[in-house]
Amino acid sequence: MAMEVTQILLNAQAVDGALRKQAEENLKQFQEQNLPSFLFSLAGELANDDKPAESRKLAGLILKNALDAKEQHRKIEFVQRWLALDPTLKAQIKAFLLRTLSSPSLEARSTASQVIAKVAGIELPHKQWPELIGSLLSNVHQLPAPTRQATLETLGYICEEVSPDVVDQEHVNKILTAVVQGMNSTEENNDVRLAAIKALYNALGFAQANFSNDMERDYIMRIVCEATQSPELKIRRAAFECLVAISSTYYEKLAHYIQDIFNITAKAVKEDEEPVALQAIEFWSSICDEEIDILEEYGGDFSGDSDVPCFYFIKQALSFLVPMLLETLLKQEEDQDQDEGAWNIAMAGGTCLGLVARTVGDDIVTLVMPFIEENITKPDWRQREAATYAFGSILEGPSPDKLVPLVNMALNFMLSALMKDPNNHVKDTTAWTLGRMFEFLHGSALDTPIITPANCQQIITVLVQSMKDVPNVAEKACGALYFLAQGYEDAGSSSSPLTPFFQEIVQALLNVTHREDAGESRLRTAAYEALNEVVRCSNDETAPMVVQLVPVIMLELHQTLENQKLSSDERQNELQGLLCGCLQVIIQKLGSSEPTKYHFMQYADQIMGLFLRVFASRSATAHEEAMLAIGALAYATGADFAKYMTEFYKYLEMGLQNFEDYQVCAITVGVVGDVCRALEEKILPYCDGIMTQLLKDLSSNQLHRSVKPPIFSCFGDIALAIGENFEKYLLYAMPMLQSAAELSAHTANADDDMTEYTNSLRNGILEAYSGIFQGFKGSPKTQLLMPYAPHVLQFLDSLYIEKDMDDVVTKTAIGVLGDLADTLGSNAGHLIQQSVSSKDFLKECLSSDDHLIKESAEWAKLAISRAISF
Repeated sequence: MAMEVTQILLNAQAVDGALRKQAEENLKQFQEQNLPSFLFSLAGELANDDKPAESRKLAGLILKNALDAKEQHRKIEFVQRWLALDPTLKAQIKAFLLRTLSSPSLEARSTASQVIAKVAGIELPHKQWPELIGSLLSNVHQLPAPTRQATLETLGYICEEVSPDVVDQEHVNKILTAVVQGMNSTEENNDVRLAAIKALYNALGFAQANFSNDMERDYIMRIVCEATQSPELKIRRAAFECLVAISSTYYEKLAHYIQDIFNITAKAVKEDEEPVALQAIEFWSSICDEEIDILEEYGGDFSGDSDVPCFYFIKQALSFLVPMLLETLLKQEEDQDQDEGAWNIAMAGGTCLGLVARTVGDDIVTLVMPFIEENITKPDWRQREAATYAFGSILEGPSPDKLVPLVNMALNFMLSALMKDPNNHVKDTTAWTLGRMFEFLHGSALDTPIITPANCQQIITVLVQSMKDVPNVAEKACGALYFLAQGYEDAGSSSSPLTPFFQEIVQALLNVTHREDAGESRLRTAAYEALNEVVRCSNDETAPMVVQLVPVIMLELHQTLENQKLSSDERQNELQGLLCGCLQVIIQKLGSSEPTKYHFMQYADQIMGLFLRVFASRSATAHEEAMLAIGALAYATGADFAKYMTEFYKYLEMGLQNFEDYQVCAITVGVVGDVCRALEEKILPYCDGIMTQLLKDLSSNQLHRSVKPPIFSCFGDIALAIGENFEKYLLYAMPMLQSAAELSAHTANADDDMTEYTNSLRNGILEAYSGIFQGFKGSPKTQLLMPYAPHVLQFLDSLYIEKDMDDVVTKTAIGVLGDLADTLGSNAGHLIQQSVSSKDFLKECLSSDDHLIKESAEWAKLAISRAISF
């Protein structure tokens, strides 16, 4: 087989379909029958300079894919599989890979770099291949340029692949030395220099110790800044990318360099080519992100508990930075609105200006207003658009006191520009700016409203008219209407100024969804989002009109299902998702008050029928939306939902089995909760099937981890619904909860993502315990829970001792303490008295500033005192 491998790899890329299929089948068989020999042949092919470029490239790719996978469970499987191979064979494969780094073929070298990094990602954490970094670095200075380039590229990939704690500091120092030498302006080969800069970018996370050392940090910063001046565009761009990464990784080390960096970035923004200028602007956006985070976390109060002080770099640079950014706004491109993913200097500058406004607040306004006043009425569209964009960009950050007077002055002008400006770009940005005004300066929280009965009609007339404009302008007008409606969300049943125009607005939005060009510029989606918001924030006065909307949307959904029989069109799927989402909002709105619920119920059977038909379509997005809408329907119909269960159950089960589209699975788990709350005891006949599937999901390593917390919390919903009938599931559910609780209790030095996930896992576990205790309350079978009480208390104690739970978990945890005491009473009295939670944790929660935590704690205190006093 090894002899023919070249031919098979070439055939696998053949134009002839039959030949290609046969070759793919051969490769699959070879891999299944003799994996070691298969991997060895591929590495040999990649390393052999006499072989064709195409077969070498594919060999490397297949080899890389045999070592790594996106799905966590396959990744683990591949790692185990590699570790189990014969060490002699692995050594030969690795020798082939290292040899390929000296190949004359750039593509073969680059592929080998990636494969070496994948092997390193498996072996270094297992203390294998300790000589790798040494052998890569040993002769990096004497080698010919192509091999130096490949070696640096490999080091970069390795740093991307492994975590900093598996490479010792001595090796890190050597890597950085090699990388920084490769970046030096004395390096004549541009490919080597570029590879070195990219490697530094990947190695920054390893350089903690080096950035803490003044001399080493100065040297690294000097080399990076020098590289931003290289005659080669790619090198300048990569050097600025490095500066951006340094700004977020080592913000607290930048004070000494910030003046120089300002000069370098300002020059690049003014004079350099776009790819470089964009990165130079990105540097300042990144500094804003850092400062916004620090100021939000510590509220500007840098006492002893602040890890990173705020250096106020943006505030200090303000008077230079703002003029530089305003200048970029005038560099628009002719067709920027038409292209969805467009990104250019003007957009980057405006985005950065918005971040600056959020960082410094009121201070930005006086710097930007003269630019707006000077340009907003100029004959050149670029100046009008730039002035409008500048105004829209600074509406988040400064205080309403500062902005409301300006917005009141500008509002009429903007409405007129949206109607009359001859230029599409200007209209597009004007509609976006109006949306920002309504988003940040309109709503019940503000003392002086910018929207009054006097101007409301004009605003609606203009927005409705603009929805007939070209797609990108119409889409922004829908967005502005969305925020306009949202501002009245808290108006309650009192009349909203939108009420008289409700019919007109809804009709205008429905017209937009039927436009021939509604597929462009996200227009159709924006129209449905606005329609949903208008319905969600409507009041009792307009409820009859919302009821009339039901058959309209049902008919549209029916039509997409009929059209789908004729052709399976991607657009129909998207439309189904949007219509199901719209029905969900309508169901929630009408279901929340008795009079409207009564009118809505006449449609319930037909709506449910339509949702069930959506499940027959192939689209995951539509399934998600239909599932969510059914959850809303269950909530609205309550016990009456039982009549749909026989028909719906099979789709519920399919959703719970859907590992591939794990979002569908997670949403289905949530809907099980909705159905439990609606049906209560009536869910019992379906519980065996549901519990079996949920337990299967939990023990599967194929399911995305994010679905596990909702599953635990779903146990609680089921137990609450069926009470003591949950008895037969205790034996299976409790051990699962216990082992998950043990895993989630101790999470020293986890990163932010992991901490967030752990907290959601803890919350799910606690919600399960809470539902189980409450479900059994008052039943003769409460004794069955006694054996589990010590573990639950131990879990609560360990959470308290770890001190890293968020407020949500704290509230649920103290609630579980109360539920346990309330359900088990005096039987658990002595256990509760021995726990840390019932004393210190409770005491802490009773004096919490968070009134929800305090409320939970007061209830727990009451339940505990009853349990102990018996």
